[in-house]
Amino acid sequence: MTMDDRKTLLRIENLTLHYGAAQALFGVDLEVAEGETVAIVGANGAGKSSLLKAVAGVVSPSGGRIALDGRDVTGQSASRMVALGVALSPEGREVFGDLSVRENLLLGALAGKPSRAESERRLDEVFRRFPKLRERSAQLAATLSGGEQQMVAIGRALMARPRLLLLDEPSLGLAPLVTDEIFDIIHQLHRAGTTILLVEQNA
Repeated sequence: MTMDDRKTLLRIENLTLHYGAAQALFGVDLEVAEGETVAIVGANGAGKSSLLKAVAGVVSPSGGRIALDGRDVTGQSASRMVALGVALSPEGREVFGDLSVRENLLLGALAGKPSRAESERRLDEVFRRFPKLRERSAQLAATLSGGEQQMVAIGRALMARPRLLLLDEPSLGLAPLVTDEIFDIIHQLHRAGTTILLVEQNA
């Protein structure tokens, strides 16, 4: 199947976003096809993270339109977007330090309300992708290295079984070898057919 045959999964049209009087997004247009990986690059403060947050439902745009699978989802809540198959791994990882690795991961599945058996299946998939996390399953997330915390953040997003995975600066603050490891995982996800929208300086 060529790129031209692929269905558009995400379409953003003329998107604007304000935080009070400050404007973060100025008429952004973007399309992401099913199974595609798209990287957004730009200077700090250019609105890249704001764009991902708007798609994930974390912030509401001031204007424009976000469509998923041809359906208008502009301004939907974050929990609704997770239910529709959109998951965000935020900048700075934002793991819950006083919870174990396993507990952090299980939080990612909550919005979809899967059965306990289904949650365990998803957990096993994440552990297969991130063997280090299986070893550290009972460890508090605060005690992990930066790279391991990033794996938890991506794993937590994958627990929602997303059709569209949003990754915000996954290599931020990581050593080069760990960055390579994270990008290997992103390549594997791409090959497995996950649609990825990525904000990354090292694209």
